[in-house]
Amino acid sequence: MNTVNPTRLGFIYPLGGAEHDYYRFADDSGGTIRSYLVGARIFGEGRDHDIFHLRRTASLENLKEAAQGLVPLACHAAIWACTSGSFVDGRAHAEKQARTIAEITGCPASSTSLAFASALERLGVRKAAVVASYPEPAARAFLGFLGDFGVDVPELVWLDAPSGPDAARFGADMLLKAARGLDVGKIDALLVPDTAMPGLDLSRMLEAELGITVLTANQVTIWEALRLAGYTMPPGKLDLLLDDGAPRELPGR
Repeated sequence: MNTVNPTRLGFIYPLGGAEHDYYRFADDSGGTIRSYLVGARIFGEGRDHDIFHLRRTASLENLKEAAQGLVPLACHAAIWACTSGSFVDGRAHAEKQARTIAEITGCPASSTSLAFASALERLGVRKAAVVASYPEPAARAFLGFLGDFGVDVPELVWLDAPSGPDAARFGADMLLKAARGLDVGKIDALLVPDTAMPGLDLSRMLEAELGITVLTANQVTIWEALRLAGYTMPPGKLDLLLDDGAPRELPGR
């Protein structure tokens, strides 16, 4: 791909506070990537992380309506860029969401939760900690989703944000404080779900602090889109999950 024919990535995004991650990433690609965001309806009126409202947001009818906005853009890959709205009803529903989006857009499709699973499989991670923005019921639903992929989560922290915009206001210091309480000897990676939280810079900060792999929601979402689009990252470029197909060297390893 080149600047004449850039890779077009489509994201169905629950507007909440970290849209700039996607545009910054595309800007840093030197014109080889374009990011397109279309909003999905979010239910809950400030309580959208409640399980009842997450299931409404996760409905296929809701995603079908949003996916129509990507059709004229002829994207090379499309992602439902919402972690909680893709894990809440388990693996089978997440996979059905992806198939539905692919059918509408005519391109490969996935979701943030499936992207976490793909990244963990690629890195061979079977034990992970989770620092989740959500209240406890949603955080535990994510653990159930990861269990469907054979991933064990011995360490879980939930931060009780009632909605995406609330999570977007969490600063890096709050997340660092939560992560410092983890027993990193028990885990192979730390996962920070919720695409409402800016994550591209956060992953590097946490890795430097903890010396383990850190995967954040927007990071794996973009990586999954690139993977499905067949885009190969140049070595060392943009510091995403994988550069030239090999795991990054991590601090202290």
